[in-house]
Amino acid sequence: MSAYGSAYDGGVLRGDAPQPTVTELYHAHRLRMVRLAVLLVDDLATAEDVVQDAFTALYRRHGEQISEVDNALGYLRTAVVNTSRSVLRRRRTARAWTPPEAPDLPSAEEHVVLDEAHREVLAALGRLTPRRRQVLVLRYWADLSEAEIATTLGISRGAVKSNASRALDALERILEGRI
Repeated sequence: MSAYGSAYDGGVLRGDAPQPTVTELYHAHRLRMVRLAVLLVDDLATAEDVVQDAFTALYRRHGEQISEVDNALGYLRTAVVNTSRSVLRRRRTARAWTPPEAPDLPSAEEHVVLDEAHREVLAALGRLTPRRRQVLVLRYWADLSEAEIATTLGISRGAVKSNASRALDALERILEGRI
């Protein structure tokens, strides 16, 4: 005899007996549905979620009394299978996704060396004449063209070229320790 008396046997109604409630179905068939879902998704926690979602969907759609569903157990079984298939699709998609490769970050030592190099360059820039420093900063830091630098400083393009050339030579000598 099943949990519902002799009128209900595994989802098949005999005679005019009333349909079981969602709660009755849950208590009688939850473990069987979880076993089915475990075989499909290969994970107990996910299988339990799948079954819980199937029962919740049945309850939301039809309420506690599921008189509108001819075969409530078959309905649940189909819901468990379909939800399991959705879980597997999401898993496959998640496993196929590869995160973008992270750029190589400099080590702490490289960071210190770069900081020291930057400090040396800044110190060397400070030793240049104001005009030569302005030309180099506008050219290499502000990324301006020779014409834009000439307009900004109010000098000719030729003066920009000669100041840039002399400034780079002076920086090289300063950084090499010759000055």
